[in-house]
Amino acid sequence: MKYFYGLEKKDLHEWLQSRNYPAYRATQIFDWVYEKGVVNFQEMTTLGKSLRDELQETFSLASLTQEKEVDSDDMETTKFLWKLSDKSFVESVLIRSGDRRTLCISSQVGCPARCAFCASGKEGLLRNLETAEIVEQVMSVQKYLSFEGEKITNIVFMGMGEPLENYEAVTSTIRILIDLVGLSQRKITVSTVGVIEGIERLEKEDFKVSLVLSLHAANQKLRKKIIPYARKYLLEDILEAIKKYSKETKRDVTYEYILIKDINDSKQDAIELAKLLRKEQCTVNLIPYNPVQGLNLSRPSSDVIESFRATLVGLGIRTTWRYTKGKDIAAACGQLALIKE
Repeated sequence: MKYFYGLEKKDLHEWLQSRNYPAYRATQIFDWVYEKGVVNFQEMTTLGKSLRDELQETFSLASLTQEKEVDSDDMETTKFLWKLSDKSFVESVLIRSGDRRTLCISSQVGCPARCAFCASGKEGLLRNLETAEIVEQVMSVQKYLSFEGEKITNIVFMGMGEPLENYEAVTSTIRILIDLVGLSQRKITVSTVGVIEGIERLEKEDFKVSLVLSLHAANQKLRKKIIPYARKYLLEDILEAIKKYSKETKRDVTYEYILIKDINDSKQDAIELAKLLRKEQCTVNLIPYNPVQGLNLSRPSSDVIESFRATLVGLGIRTTWRYTKGKDIAAACGQLALIKE
């Protein structure tokens, strides 16, 4: 049985055509699923019984089981734990900020990047998620928010996994989010440690989503220590691919920089970072390290972080300092863990 959430527009049209159903039925079906949130084909009362039966025999509308839902103390962050059909687990995080409802979603079980500060990659990559498993994270949280009269406004591929190493499923998900869920491509962000082939392919897509590079160091030597995966690609080559993406898509790029005490938080690190990015139209998003059990790393003091930020600003680099949300429920950046049953 196939998962319905993995279908793009063209896929359902082809399926209907192969069974001699009119094309307009696709619009009705998608409306039931993505607008009304129906998860039972038999409830689609505008469809004939034979079509409802065939849909039910062919497709499933459920690939995830919600195992846990945890709210932060300030109620601004909710973490969801999903059990997959193979008994693997992934997490996604809903972040509330003003009128924004941002959902951070996972694209893989585990992560191949093995960043030194991150819980997700401690045991490496188990497998890629299917399109349906990614889309269903969105639809499940959308249904959760609907009880509060709200909707997801932004999607970030910043959960477990390296999105560009699951390229086909991630780009298929993006098309579904734009075409069927109704999200603006400008409200979708893909984060990467710098998979050059993926960046180059993404540049050629017919959508132009925001791109974030997990940078974390201003030189190749230090970056390889923080992100072992960085050994595959030279930093200068990654930046060239990022620059080309920005130019072709006319989208500014954000560079994420996790600040880790005594590793990449010195004034000299800030000066080197500013020198590296001085000709770029970009923003550096500073993120204080969030503690992960079993990792012997620490967060710099607020004074050190402010000094680092001030140095960047003084050298002409636009910066933001991300306020940590969800740290008390291990839902902050770098804290999503690979969970086994």
